[in-house]
Amino acid sequence: MQEQIRDEALDKKEKVFLILAGFFIASLVLTNLIAGRFFTLQLPILGIDWALSSGIIAYPITFLVTDVISEVFGEKRAKSLVLTGFIVSLFTVGIILISIQLPIWENSPVDSQSYTNVFGLAPGIVFGSMIAYLSAQYVDVQLFEFWRKLTKGKHLWLRNNGSTILSQLIDTSLVVIIALILYPKFSGSSEAITWAAALQIILGQYVFKAVIALFDTPFVYLGVYQLNKYLGQKSTN
Repeated sequence: MQEQIRDEALDKKEKVFLILAGFFIASLVLTNLIAGRFFTLQLPILGIDWALSSGIIAYPITFLVTDVISEVFGEKRAKSLVLTGFIVSLFTVGIILISIQLPIWENSPVDSQSYTNVFGLAPGIVFGSMIAYLSAQYVDVQLFEFWRKLTKGKHLWLRNNGSTILSQLIDTSLVVIIALILYPKFSGSSEAITWAAALQIILGQYVFKAVIALFDTPFVYLGVYQLNKYLGQKSTN
C-alpha cells in the first residue's frame, strides 16, 4: 500500500515537471522564432522610447519556470531542463537551415526572399541565443542555489530576483551582440546593426526584463506554494 502511494506521488510529480518543461520549451522556441521582429514601447511621461524584440514576450517565462523548478524539484532537474532546451534549440536551427536551402515551389504562397527575410536571421538569433541561454540559465540556477543556501531556504523573493536580474543582463548582452552584429558580419545574410544601436537595444531590453522579473515574483510564490501543496511537499517560504 505504501509503495503504491509512493508510486502515485512520483507519477504526479513527473506529470507536473513535464507540464512545466513544456511551457519552458515552448517559450524558448517561440523566443527564437519571433526575436527578429522588433517593436517600440513608448512611455512619453517617463521619456521612454524602447526598441524591443518580440522575443521578450516569451523569454522571461523561461526564467520563471526554472526558478519554480529549482525550488520545487531541485537544482539537478533545473539543469537537466536547461540542457534539454539547448538540444531543442540546436534541432530548431537545423530544421530552419534545411528549409531555407530547399528549392522553392513556383506556386508557393510565401516567396523565397520573404521567407529568408523572416527566418534568415533566425540561425544567428538561435546561435546567439544558445550561447547566451546556456550562460544565463546556468548562472541563474547557480545563483538561485547560492541564495537559497545563504538564506537557509528563506526569502524566495531574494533568490528569484537576485538570480534573474543578473542572468538577464548576461543573456541580453550576448544575444544582441552575437545575433545582430557578429553573425550578420560573418554570414553576410543581413546587415549588422551599429554598436550604438546594440547598446540601445541591450539597455531597453534589459530594463524591461528586469521590471518583468520584479513583477513575476508573486507568480513564483504562487506557483511554488500551489505545487508544493499539490505534491504534498513542505514549503520553507
